[in-house]
Amino acid sequence: MPVDAVVVVNHASHELLARHLAATVTGTDLLVVVVDNSPRPQDTAAAAGLCASRGWLHVPVPNEGFGAGVDAGLREAAAHGAQAVLVLNPDLAVTPDAALGLLATARERDALVAPRVDRPDGRPWFTSGTLDERAGTTRAVGDRARVDWLSGACLAATTSTWSRLGGFDPRYFLYWEDVDLGRRATRAGVPLVVREDVTAVHDVGGTQSTAGSRRKSDTYYRENCRGRLVFAAHHLDARLRARWVLGAPGYAWAVVLRGGRRQLLRGPRPVLAAIGGTLAGAWYARRSRPVWPPAGSAPLVPAVGAADAA
Repeated sequence: MPVDAVVVVNHASHELLARHLAATVTGTDLLVVVVDNSPRPQDTAAAAGLCASRGWLHVPVPNEGFGAGVDAGLREAAAHGAQAVLVLNPDLAVTPDAALGLLATARERDALVAPRVDRPDGRPWFTSGTLDERAGTTRAVGDRARVDWLSGACLAATTSTWSRLGGFDPRYFLYWEDVDLGRRATRAGVPLVVREDVTAVHDVGGTQSTAGSRRKSDTYYRENCRGRLVFAAHHLDARLRARWVLGAPGYAWAVVLRGGRRQLLRGPRPVLAAIGGTLAGAWYARRSRPVWPPAGSAPLVPAVGAADAA
């Protein structure tokens, strides 16, 4: 029987793993890989203890961002024989049947596959990712007849497809890496499929230190602004890159306002984080960059039998 796997990047969120991930894999034969980039030893120890009690693989890594963490999990899953992998956020709830269905569709259609994702109150959080290239903005609840990207919060593909695409580009620390993956998948002829009959529930922001409030984390503000311009550097011509850079201050302000105006009464940190991310992204976008993975790089997932032939 083929082995399928679930990969979760954990950042001090072991309580969410115990609540959501445990429910997702109960009663299944899924291999579970928890990539742990937690900041404190006690968080790492808590995650390691949970994994040991559940029979999950615990993979501690430096915190080099979400994409790098997923890629480490994909390599670990492939090393244990996984043929298809579902990437999940710790704060996302999906039933075992839904998880298995997404993996089955990924194998059947050789595609990147995501479910519809709702908020806990039932409002849609993701139905179809679209990109407005002129404005430099994205929508996660968009035209269902058009799919430009899929949310990395819940995303399935075969290991061969993950390897073909090179996984996530680690040059994005957090945010926009799924938009980048969607663009590369489309160019490579890999279908982007939304299973509208499968629903996951996302406790949005549950992994952030500001969970429970409207305010986002400083990382959210900084990396949203930086990631947008990293995408421009990788995928746009000079004219469009310049347009995105010129529109970056307005975009940054819109990102800050996602946390509400009242947060600004408590200090300027959200604005400073957005400015810092914008400046870092603008510096990055000053010239075009090669698309991931680099030409001639080793595949993310070694070919079957490659280790035996070496």
